[in-house]
Amino acid sequence: MNEDVRTLLAVADPRGAIYRLAPLLKKRDELEFDALAVVGDLVDPDGDRSEEYRTLFEALGASGIRTFWVPGPADAPIETYLREARNMEVVFPNLRGVHGTCTLQRHVLFAGMGGEIEDDPDAERDEQRRLRYPAWEAEYRLKLVGELDQYQRVFLFSTPPAHKGLGVRGSQVLAELVNTHRPRVVITAGSERGSELLGNTLVVAPGSLVAGEYAVVDLRERRVVEHTLEEPVR
Repeated sequence: MNEDVRTLLAVADPRGAIYRLAPLLKKRDELEFDALAVVGDLVDPDGDRSEEYRTLFEALGASGIRTFWVPGPADAPIETYLREARNMEVVFPNLRGVHGTCTLQRHVLFAGMGGEIEDDPDAERDEQRRLRYPAWEAEYRLKLVGELDQYQRVFLFSTPPAHKGLGVRGSQVLAELVNTHRPRVVITAGSERGSELLGNTLVVAPGSLVAGEYAVVDLRERRVVEHTLEEPVR
């Protein structure tokens, strides 16, 4: 746990698809990644949320892989998510949720904001039916990052920052946060699969894990390699 994070396995929107995640956790040596980043909807909104959170976090925790994540818009109500995340982080020290906060892994700072981010300052905030936040809240929660500028930074968002290359409208406020804090890499859900530079920051949308899509990201080189799982037998 004391080594720097150099490469990330990035996945988005697992939506409870443990059958997709399990093969990836066994590919650590093959794919040569140091940690896992998960963004977007964690569980199937039609399932038993508490049970699905426990199943997901237990699989991640038991792998021993350092894992950082933010929830997606569908991971409401917030109380259920926070209760299960807290319980599992106590049991498994390799797990760290960074929704609205940050955590330091030696020389790399992981920070993020999950849910749906709305640029309208008067947008309704919701944590019961859907995780939905006005963008000023993301700015406020992540302001501590500006006091830790001696560290490399990785941002995790469920809403993509606005950028032209991925073809989906994102949050302009999140784009401004990226330009202000200059993380090396942003991992995001909520857009088509792909990657591009936003200033000097590599923005990576790894695609849908349910569709078998994922990516391996080199933090130092700002390089991404996309992969797709073969169709599993369930």
